[in-house]
Amino acid sequence: MKPAVTRTRIKICGITHPDDALVAVEAGADAIGLVFYEPSPRSVSVAQAAKICSVIPAFVSVVALTVDATPASMQTITSELPIDLLQFHGQESPEQCEAAGYPYIKAIRMKPELDIAKEIDRFATARSILLDTYRQGVPGGTGESFDWNLIPKQRLSRIVLAGGLTPDNISDAVAQFRPYAVDVSGGVEVSAGSKDKDKVVEFIKGVQRADAALG
Repeated sequence: MKPAVTRTRIKICGITHPDDALVAVEAGADAIGLVFYEPSPRSVSVAQAAKICSVIPAFVSVVALTVDATPASMQTITSELPIDLLQFHGQESPEQCEAAGYPYIKAIRMKPELDIAKEIDRFATARSILLDTYRQGVPGGTGESFDWNLIPKQRLSRIVLAGGLTPDNISDAVAQFRPYAVDVSGGVEVSAGSKDKDKVVEFIKGVQRADAALG
């Protein structure tokens, strides 16, 4: 089923510097992602995140990514920062996601044996479902793609596609699947946590070209 929207939304995740946030915004990103997971090389503190948020203009969403965070940590993030959406990347249940009291995205890692449609339905209260590559012990940001043919076509209007997306493959991914949105981090970096301006621009242009071709 074709999504109800005709423009693919774009999130640039793993932002660690205000300058990188501005690059993403100026290139046309709809959202920027801040990682609050200390083992990640893209993790930011609340103080760092506040500096990044201070340069984000109206109508660009700020998404806070967490992994099995404690209620106290969630409270700190949401009370001290202008967060628009939460993105859960751990083993959180629907009830735990809802308890945070914010609109949320639930990330599902694409294990071969997983019933993806059932998982999507389980998180019916999520604003969107983010499908990412599964690698044992790594909750996201692997830089690897999964078999896109596993995506349930009838639910594409809720899907955020992630995992191994780059300026080189993004047009094909959008043209083939028409997800609601795409999410990139490592695919537009010069090093973990530092974005490459040219790659960010080319990635967003790739999405826009695919959208224009599909009408």
